Amino acid sequence: MRAAKLDPTDITFSYNAGISACEKGEQWQRALALLSEMREAKLEPDVISYSAGISACEKGGQWQPALALLSEMQGAKLETDSATPLGSARARRASSGSRRWRC
Repeated sequence: MRAAKLDPTDITFSYNAGISACEKGEQWQRALALLSEMREAKLEPDVISYSAGISACEKGGQWQPALALLSEMQGAKLETDSATPLGSARARRASSGSRRWRC
C-alpha cells in the first residue's frame, strides 16, 4: 500500500475545524490544546486558528489567554484589516469585567 502524502493545508484545515468545534462547544481549554498541538506538529496556526481560539476563550470568559492569542497572532504578522478588529473585539469582550484591561 502506498503511503499517502498529507498536505499541510489540509491538516491545518482539520485543526481549524476542531478548534471551531471547541469554540462552539465552549471548550476553551481543548481549543488551546489543539493550538498547542498544531505548533508541536510544526504547523503554523493561521488567522482562522487564532480567531477561533480567541472566540473560545471569549465564550469561557478567559481574557488572559484571549489576549495572549491576540498578541501571538500579531507577532506572527497575521493581522489583517478583517481579522485584527475581530480578534481585538473578542479579546476585549473576554476581558469585560476585568480591571486589568487597558486601552
